[in-house]
Amino acid sequence: MKKLLCILLVGLIQFSRASEQGIDVGASYEVKGLVKPAEIIVDKWGVPHIYAQTHYDAFYVQGFNAARDRLWQIDLWRKRGLGQLSESFGSDYLEQDKAARLFLYRKDMYSEWLAYGNDAKQIAVSFTAGINAYVDLTETQPQLLPPEFKMLGYKPSRWVPADVVRIRSNGLWRNLNNEVWRAKLACAGQLDLAARWKRLEPTWQTTVPVGLDPCVIPEDVLHLYTLAKAPVSFSASTSGMAVLSDQPHIAPALGSNNWVVAPERTTTGRPILADDPHRGHAVPSLRYIAHLEAPGINVIGAGEPALPGISIGHNERIAFGLTIFPIDQEDLYVYEKRDNGYAYGGDIEPFLLVDEIIAVSGADDETVSLKFTRHGPVIAETSSHAFSVRAAWLEPGMSPYFGSVEYMRAQNFREFIGALNRWGAPSENQVYADIDGNIGYKPAGRFPVRLNWDGLLPVPGNGTYEWDGYFDMDVLPEEYNPERGFTGTANSMNLPEDYPIDKYRIGFEWSAPWRYKRVWEVLAADDRHSLQDSLDLQRDYHSVFTRNMLATLLDTNHLASHELFKNWDGNHEIDSSAAALWNVWYRRHLTPALAQSLSDGQLNVTNMSLDSMTVLEQLGTHEGQQIVSDTLADAWEETTALLGPNPKKWEWGTLHQIKFLHPLHGLAKAELQNRMALAPYPRGGTGNTTNNTGFYGDNFDVQSGASFRMVVDVGNWDAALATNAPGQSGDPRSRFYGNLLENWATEKHFPLLFSRKAVNENAVFKITLLPQE
Repeated sequence: MKKLLCILLVGLIQFSRASEQGIDVGASYEVKGLVKPAEIIVDKWGVPHIYAQTHYDAFYVQGFNAARDRLWQIDLWRKRGLGQLSESFGSDYLEQDKAARLFLYRKDMYSEWLAYGNDAKQIAVSFTAGINAYVDLTETQPQLLPPEFKMLGYKPSRWVPADVVRIRSNGLWRNLNNEVWRAKLACAGQLDLAARWKRLEPTWQTTVPVGLDPCVIPEDVLHLYTLAKAPVSFSASTSGMAVLSDQPHIAPALGSNNWVVAPERTTTGRPILADDPHRGHAVPSLRYIAHLEAPGINVIGAGEPALPGISIGHNERIAFGLTIFPIDQEDLYVYEKRDNGYAYGGDIEPFLLVDEIIAVSGADDETVSLKFTRHGPVIAETSSHAFSVRAAWLEPGMSPYFGSVEYMRAQNFREFIGALNRWGAPSENQVYADIDGNIGYKPAGRFPVRLNWDGLLPVPGNGTYEWDGYFDMDVLPEEYNPERGFTGTANSMNLPEDYPIDKYRIGFEWSAPWRYKRVWEVLAADDRHSLQDSLDLQRDYHSVFTRNMLATLLDTNHLASHELFKNWDGNHEIDSSAAALWNVWYRRHLTPALAQSLSDGQLNVTNMSLDSMTVLEQLGTHEGQQIVSDTLADAWEETTALLGPNPKKWEWGTLHQIKFLHPLHGLAKAELQNRMALAPYPRGGTGNTTNNTGFYGDNFDVQSGASFRMVVDVGNWDAALATNAPGQSGDPRSRFYGNLLENWATEKHFPLLFSRKAVNENAVFKITLLPQE
């Protein structure tokens, strides 16, 4: 007993020392694979500035540093993506592992590496060697290991270069869910209703593909597809830690805003570029800020923690920022089963079977059989049919975000555009600016040629609906120094009016136009745009959609609501009582009632989001106005129950809060749980404001938005501003775990320093890496 107590005390002392010092105390390490000495200088906001003496050493150190700050996050990302969760966590993860393995890249690796650029493989080799060097250090210095590993009882894995690009499950979530949903409507004879819930732009009328019986598609056809993308969830159980793989999963809010303003319209006389990508909020943040300086490279900004390079940021000459450009990159194929194969081209084609062995912690290895058709992985079967996914992001050169290793080194617009030819997924709107005063815009992403269908419903897999290669990127729009002096995007339909959509059929499902309209409204009205103006626009809670709705509301029978709304400008501020009522009404009362009315009660649509343009149209009808009056009374009653009887004391931020929660918080013991805990903050806005604060499901908690933001005065690089909530580090012991949260929640940024002088003046500590003798 005394021996056990001694061991426990030693463990507590070690944890205490590590947590006081953090795992990031300045130190020197000899590491295998580094060519020349390098250093990491971490500034007071937690941003690492990497200085290396060779080009590829910079990526080596980036990998080492990613492990230093985010080891548990990137290790879990790798295990989930490669289908290796069971090896560490047990048999409850087998189905999720199988789902992930279905979507691994399985084609020629030579073509894969070459697609990104001549040195892409070397970059990945260096990056993964750096990760492994840090993992090696944790073997001899266990205090460097983040506490989650000890808590779950496993160790981090070592990487191989292919791990960086083979994982493709982070490319999921485009329109496959909507294909299946339309098929269900078609089966019910209600395909005409589809556009009420998801408007097609440009205007388009879809039909059921010839030969498709939409009623053969099972309800759970996308179960494995969804599970392949699902986060890893943990719970305490009698058998230890177990994944809750049957939890409902919400598709992430893939969105963003970006814009760029020409120097003649700015107060600085230089271009201003802004970017704020929207994703599900998480602990740690889904993006990581880093600065890499070495011969041939000097770039700073945000990227994926588990990937080399920077996807949003700037180098010494150009700045760049991205938002999702939601083109159609995937299709669901439906096959008639025949013997041990499926009908194709008038013959029977056999399924390709791949047996894989999955190691399982605490049990024998499991052999799983993965099934593929000529189009892609089989995700579901019935007795008569099979269903598979064909996806552009399973082709060579389509590893999500890895293409940034090429364009981040471009020196001018033509080089930037050339590098975007190597960007495959996800499809993005890219904005550009350079120190010579040029601005530009170009979407990038590979999408297939569909000669005889539009991609909006599943298609028979019998050979009559085949992709005919891919379109070249020059069929996508491009702007360079537009006369208006600015451009911007927000995931909405931004194709030119004369774009030949019937020829290219690039995609028809875009985000609602409201953020895009607000960005252009503000930029067009401002001929002297400043950095502060860009910051204000990123923080903006004004809803163009709400403003348009207010203009359509007639006098309602519910006088109290009318009084609250009549002088409201549509700003969803944190302390707004009108916004509180509005959001309770719109989400829980108005849209469900309109949906039931539009479907004549014949279809269960209460859990589906009605298209905002449809809502506006319905408010212009007599029936719509009657629904407004009826539902406002109910919404007033519910808001009173939630916030009290005095509407002057209602505040939207009381209902609408951000709660960053570590995935293991509920399972940790008291001391670690306290370190993991982060304060909640009230937020304003909605999913339709530029300051995107998306909420879903049963409550109003913020679930998605811009955890990372950046604004750049192009050329005056030290004036750039950024934020990344809740913090740069994923280790709860680190001072940088949650240090950025309060400022982020109160709409403040920090300087994104670039010059060596500014970095040194704001340095907190330095880590030196030395080549191992």
